[in-house]
Amino acid sequence: MRICPAYNRDMARGWESKSVEAQIEASVAAEPGKSKVTLTPEQLEKERRKADLMLSRNRMLQQLEVSSNERYSELLRRTLAELDGQIAELAAWKHQGNERSS
Repeated sequence: MRICPAYNRDMARGWESKSVEAQIEASVAAEPGKSKVTLTPEQLEKERRKADLMLSRNRMLQQLEVSSNERYSELLRRTLAELDGQIAELAAWKHQGNERSS
């Protein structure tokens, strides 16, 4: 019975580790100006809320594009206006928070 040697056992590094290293370097290089800022729980909640509102807004826009019912389209336009208002409030809150921290 013959024992087979390990596949590529003499290779210093596998392509998998080089690929992972390249991905890490690419992600770091893609965000050069991004500093590691710790957000408060309140700030995290506001960011999540804004992301949720943006997703809802995009969904409303998609529905508005395909809507053939004028009454439903009007409802979607009012909903979009409400979402835009809520997003603007969060943006104003974020802007005020940045002025205070400066």
